[in-house]
Amino acid sequence: MVPHRVAGLCLILLLALFPICWAATAAATPSQEPSMEEHVPASPAASQEPTHATAPDTTSEDAHAPGHGGDSHGGHENLGRHLPLWSCIPFAGMLLSIALFPLMAPNFWHHHFGKISAFWAAAMAVPFVVAYHGTAVYEILHIILADYVPFIILLWSLYTVSGGILLRGTLRGTPVVNTTMLIIGTLLASWMGTTGAAMLLIRPFLRANSSRKSRTFMVVFFIFLVANIGGSLTPLGDPPLFLGFLHGVTFFWTFKVLPEMLLAAGILLTVYFITDSYFYRKEMKGKKPAESQGPKEPLRLEGTYNFLFLGGVVGAVLMSGLVDWGEISTLGVHRAVQDWARDLLLILMGIFSLLATPRQVRDDNNFTWFPIQEVAYLFIGIFITMIPCLAILKAGSQGALAFLIEAVQRPYHYFWVTGALSSFLDNAPTYLTFFNTALGSFFPGMTEAQAVPLLMTEKAIYLKAISTGAVFFGACSYIGNAPNFMVRSISEEAGTPMPSFFGYILKYSLVFLIPSFVVITLVFF
Repeated sequence: MVPHRVAGLCLILLLALFPICWAATAAATPSQEPSMEEHVPASPAASQEPTHATAPDTTSEDAHAPGHGGDSHGGHENLGRHLPLWSCIPFAGMLLSIALFPLMAPNFWHHHFGKISAFWAAAMAVPFVVAYHGTAVYEILHIILADYVPFIILLWSLYTVSGGILLRGTLRGTPVVNTTMLIIGTLLASWMGTTGAAMLLIRPFLRANSSRKSRTFMVVFFIFLVANIGGSLTPLGDPPLFLGFLHGVTFFWTFKVLPEMLLAAGILLTVYFITDSYFYRKEMKGKKPAESQGPKEPLRLEGTYNFLFLGGVVGAVLMSGLVDWGEISTLGVHRAVQDWARDLLLILMGIFSLLATPRQVRDDNNFTWFPIQEVAYLFIGIFITMIPCLAILKAGSQGALAFLIEAVQRPYHYFWVTGALSSFLDNAPTYLTFFNTALGSFFPGMTEAQAVPLLMTEKAIYLKAISTGAVFFGACSYIGNAPNFMVRSISEEAGTPMPSFFGYILKYSLVFLIPSFVVITLVFF
């Protein structure tokens, strides 16, 4: 039997069993189901909820509303208290599909990955709604309207705008040139977001190395540095830091993690330069130096007006975190007016870029819509199947992961547990969970406005551990941060072979990232 048929039978079996399990869980869960209009997002322990319904993402990551689904507002049932760990099976199935189908049945995956994503979304959503009715409908609508929609709009706008910026001329991918580009991208990521920096530089980076034989490791280190670790210095860099900013962490406080960021980036850049130099010498053995191979065309940029639109994207995201225009309810989901305004501005920036940029510039930049389509189809499945996982995580000590959350005591615990969960779950709610855990542990009874300044000063090492864990560990898998998957898709479309889901983790994350994080732990935590 061909591999994809075997996989299909396994998926059908799981789908058949899942509603039974949901029904059993629902029967054991006290029913407390208000109307969707009555639901108001609730604050986790030791937290006073801000008026923002979402934490806008400057780098792709979705903007999750902290602590939705609590009991303390509107009598809404907190499902995370009742959901068992096996309710995360569809999420695991989604991840395994992304990991295994491209290896076992690549042609089937290429033509049907959208259907597979829809299958796992339905495997979670249908029995979830049958078991929990309006509460489940609300949770699904919430993650789509408040999380997925702004997530994909931001990705689309950055992908569209950056695709209109073309670097012409001769840029040869020597170890010095490549390392310099990685340094530039790492520095840019904190100011224009990891997604913005990654989308801006990945095409010139790939073009510079198009003649190199060993390119896979280059893109992986690009993901490590530009798409993740570089975004750790400002709230604009990565979604969890923006979420902290909305909860009272001052804008420039994150510069306190500069030593951790420099050490992590320094280790990885050094390893990259040594590795690239080795392969470059091996490839150039017996050949003319790259600098003497043909005429060299001066470098020049086309479509520079797109930098204005790129600035508009960053400005719109920052605006949504600085102003408060109230809330509106859409299908029962409360979102801040400024968040809808941000999404509209992002769409306008993308449309203006499409209208202003000649088609030839995008064609010469090898711009297609497939990478963003792939991310859109796969991440809707990831977001929906992730609902039980996030609910359990947000339930804290009252959920199925209580044993893990209660065991977090020391700074290195916060660093590694926040990081491990951020590698596969959304790092924004993971950050918020342990942010609130720290507030409740060290400053019980205080309001968030009173406790956060103390966390930034008296217990700064804990906040640094949470912040660096959420950002750094996003590089550990393709789904740890949205630009990871985008970079992978663009690279594969450009002809650069990329490792499989597990290949990325086993060959690169465990070999290069984890030892670097061990060093950071020993030095700082």
